[in-house]
Amino acid sequence: MAESFYCVLDIGGTKILGAIFNSKKEIVYRLKKKTKADGEEAQNVEDTIISVVDEMLSEFGIKSSQVKAIAAGAPGVIDQEKGIVLTSPNLPWKDYDIRTPIEKKFGTKFYIGNDVNVGVLGEYKYGAGKGYKNIVGLFVGTGMGGGLILDGKLYTGYKFKGAEYGHMILDPEGPLCNCGQRGCLEAFSSKQGMSAYIRQQVSRGRESMMADAITGSAFKSKVLKNALKEKDQVAMEAVDRACHYLAIASGNLVNTFSPELVVYGGGVIEAVGDIFLEKILAEVDRYCMPSIRSTVEFKTAALGDDSILYGGLSMILDK
Repeated sequence: MAESFYCVLDIGGTKILGAIFNSKKEIVYRLKKKTKADGEEAQNVEDTIISVVDEMLSEFGIKSSQVKAIAAGAPGVIDQEKGIVLTSPNLPWKDYDIRTPIEKKFGTKFYIGNDVNVGVLGEYKYGAGKGYKNIVGLFVGTGMGGGLILDGKLYTGYKFKGAEYGHMILDPEGPLCNCGQRGCLEAFSSKQGMSAYIRQQVSRGRESMMADAITGSAFKSKVLKNALKEKDQVAMEAVDRACHYLAIASGNLVNTFSPELVVYGGGVIEAVGDIFLEKILAEVDRYCMPSIRSTVEFKTAALGDDSILYGGLSMILDK
């Protein structure tokens, strides 16, 4: 009998990361492709997803009949029961049924959830959150996502709309966020938020290594890493500001949920997580009730770029 496998996708605004897991829960093949999402048709993203899975199967040399299930994490509000993307900030999807075409094409089950919910699930099952039952997750990427494990279960709120910590308003007079509000955590602490700050400072005549790196909506995380290494003043200020608001948000979440663990993930944390964690820890006590703070740990994600992939695997195995 042929061995069976699981396909998992991390669908982002700029890239789709694909992986094949074997039955021992090991990644045996990976693939990364550009998303082609900029102002394009929803169909283009669907085609890219299908081509990623197709390419992985042919390159790894297996048939779709050997794939037990496919799972994905994607940004936005996603009805996990129906496989419908209700709305997505960085993808051209609205009330979009992504499950049907993929199940039809590959003849296997397809599961999809919000990327950060799925990433936090991955960390809970296989990463930094192993052994904890109550976890708050904050993922710092192009945007800012959240995930929540309560009593050992992924909490997604009514109609899967919960844990949108990125849109916790920390300053109603603050910078404009993509969601239409002002002063959201995302507007301060995501790549987009840091990019906006750097762009503003450069427009005032200040010099920064990152001036050329933020032509699009956000920089690449490794560019930020290099700028911090070179002690780029503007980049350091952007990070200080991002961490200040992450500390306030983390304190609010600690006081609200009394988690055992707050875990930070996403592309920025993957690149410069130690710097972020150090700065958040230097400040977070000011915003937590001491009695609650004393029972919380703070960590960076252990699976790095693979959090969402392992979360997708977990979604399949939980079903």
